[in-house]
Amino acid sequence: MERLGRPTIHISLTDKERATLQRWARRHSSAQALALRSRIVLASAEGRTDREVAAELRVNPVTVSKWRHRFAADRLEGLCDAPRPGAARTIGDDVIEAVLVDTLESAPPDATHWSTRGLAKKHGISHDTVAEIWKAFGLKPWRQDSFKVSPDPDLVEKVRDLVALYMSPPVAAAVFAVDEKPQIQALDRTAPTLPMLPTTPQRATHDYERNGTCDLFAALDMASGKVITDIRSKHTSEEFVAFLGLIDRNVPKDLDVHIILDNLSAHKAPKVKNWLLRHRRFHLHFTPTYGSWTNMVERWFSALTTKKLKRSAHRSVKELAADIKAWAAVWNEDPKPFVWHKTAEQILERLAGYCAAINQGN
Repeated sequence: MERLGRPTIHISLTDKERATLQRWARRHSSAQALALRSRIVLASAEGRTDREVAAELRVNPVTVSKWRHRFAADRLEGLCDAPRPGAARTIGDDVIEAVLVDTLESAPPDATHWSTRGLAKKHGISHDTVAEIWKAFGLKPWRQDSFKVSPDPDLVEKVRDLVALYMSPPVAAAVFAVDEKPQIQALDRTAPTLPMLPTTPQRATHDYERNGTCDLFAALDMASGKVITDIRSKHTSEEFVAFLGLIDRNVPKDLDVHIILDNLSAHKAPKVKNWLLRHRRFHLHFTPTYGSWTNMVERWFSALTTKKLKRSAHRSVKELAADIKAWAAVWNEDPKPFVWHKTAEQILERLAGYCAAINQGN
């Protein structure tokens, strides 16, 4: 006989509670536990059972029941962690605030950012304490990311065009993300690579011999994930036209062909334009300037580099080309399409945030 268990507690929310929970549900990695609990309560308030909520959020039904009951008893305060047993905190809020302000708004006279020991010396605390404060607030002063805002005057239109191709491709058409990976080097280590052993990683010499280069053309079919490849000794407009011909031969004649590619001059040369006049079913869509991240074939190039090229050795260009072709053939046996998730509005909103931050800094 199936156990019915405790009856599910009904959850109803005030407008203020719902707004607070929605805000908590968007928390970043430093508060994912609270974000999950908020999503559990929001889903429970829609009248779903514990099992339905658990299946949607991929958690145990017991977890859903726990936070449903905790919220019903203590409301929003019930979702926060209770104080843990242990020694009382010896660092006051004023010290924590001072560490955070210095970390975010100042720098030592001899460096561009604070170290744990430098900040600990200034505030008379241990460097372990500084490290714990940084960890609690997700601060990593030693790291720096980079960004580049595209100056393309048609940025908005291009982003919307490309995202539409990825998320809502046209009917009776094939969509390809196309690019070249130029100057792939055939590198051979100066000594044989030592195999991995227990407790010891694979080891290779840091120096290598160069044995020539080749250029890889690739067209990623966004629907199937299959890739059309061609290897050439250079990547001029003549080679690009030849690659377009290869794509043409591999796509059924009754389909239009939409090509996503970057702004390389070889892609806009007179030879290419003349070829397009003779092949009216081909339509080119250019990425924004400095916008190679919008071309999904770059993701395939990344897989090729990390899974094959980075740790391979080749004694000739011919050997390198054969290895690339073999890897691409294996990929096409079980292709995995890459899926674009962000809408054009989400991307443009993020770019607007960068621009606002830059203008505010100036």
